[in-house]
Amino acid sequence: MELIKIAGIGVVLGAITVIPGVSTGTIAVVLNIYDRLIGIITPNIKKIIAAWKFWLPLVIGIAVGAVLFSKLVILLFDNYPVPTYWFFIGIILGSIPMIYRRVPGPGVKLPSLSAVISCVIALAVLVVTVVVNPTEETAPYTVLTPPLFGMLLAGGFLSAIAMIIPGISGTILLLIIGLYRTVVQAVSVINIPLLVPVILGAVIGLIIGAAIVRFLLEKVPGETYGAILGLVAGSVVAIYPGSLGNEAEIAFSIICVIAGIAVSYFFGKTKANTVVDTPK
Repeated sequence: MELIKIAGIGVVLGAITVIPGVSTGTIAVVLNIYDRLIGIITPNIKKIIAAWKFWLPLVIGIAVGAVLFSKLVILLFDNYPVPTYWFFIGIILGSIPMIYRRVPGPGVKLPSLSAVISCVIALAVLVVTVVVNPTEETAPYTVLTPPLFGMLLAGGFLSAIAMIIPGISGTILLLIIGLYRTVVQAVSVINIPLLVPVILGAVIGLIIGAAIVRFLLEKVPGETYGAILGLVAGSVVAIYPGSLGNEAEIAFSIICVIAGIAVSYFFGKTKANTVVDTPK
């Protein structure tokens, strides 16, 4: 029964992983497996093998959830691209207050100057990057090339690190660098050549990222969450579709924004009632 329960949690995490703006780390906290998850992300092979009853059904569930939900996302992008982007924007906007609450630190009302500077720098870097190199091509890549291999490797690495941190979505980074639809399409049709560099980068990112995240959240939590806040806020610029769509789509897009904000509010409210310890 425990294995089935963990697999079910994995399906939920897999579905969440496909949605930009929804933090996998946050949902892991809500589902009460975050500490166990962080605990097994280690170079210690013996420790990983010993915990197979936890991570194996979890990984299987994540794979199933990601494949099934990615098909839905592709369908939405193909038929309703503008409202879909606005739903994701709503999710991002709704997650900003939750992240902001973590910037000042426990018992502190306002963020420090260094945290504000970190936020501004991260926001500026992201906005400049988007302006200089607009993200997300119209059509996803389907054929692996050496340059694309490097991009997917880096994308998997960065998104894996981001997914470890409660409050930030790893998938949003794929949107920022223009690889989201490529990865989702590859997952939906199980395009092995394209998935190999993503998975390889993710594994490296999880191992290295867990150590980095533990260090940053222990030593400079305010500045770390300040930078995260800047990245998340700037990601709205990265995925902005340019308008609310045509006359028939405007009302639908507005509803999608509201729905996205409601989703983030729900998880943010649950998160606020959940005790989260900084990874150590």
